[in-house]
Amino acid sequence: MAMFKNTNISFETKNGDTVIGNEAYFQGTLTAKGSLRVDGRIDGSIVDAKIVTVGKSGKVKGDISCEICYVSGEVKGNVTALDHIEAFSGSRVDGDMRAPRIMLEEGAIFNGNCSMDVPRKAAEQPQPKNSKTEAKQQ
Repeated sequence: MAMFKNTNISFETKNGDTVIGNEAYFQGTLTAKGSLRVDGRIDGSIVDAKIVTVGKSGKVKGDISCEICYVSGEVKGNVTALDHIEAFSGSRVDGDMRAPRIMLEEGAIFNGNCSMDVPRKAAEQPQPKNSKTEAKQQ
């Protein structure tokens, strides 16, 4: 007699997250194709991730390159995001931040330079022509 009746168990990895737990330590370049949550410590860069979340107990000493970055812990390095960066109350970022949208919650500490580039899609679209401006120029 089988202990488990359902033997058709499958594990979906489509929406899988990578988690660096509270007591985990990683050294080197971490390439994450999906989402990454850091509650432990990383000494090195994080690249190619969709969403990087640095939890309250998380510490990253290195650069982060991703689509979206949420910081509740500590980052000592540059953060570059294609969409946006959010630093929450109690977080600390020592390094430059570069993203189209950057949000700092009251109580977040940020030491570095900030660059907010226009999103690529908006920059590629032609500006609408204004007939009044064209008439005045003629």
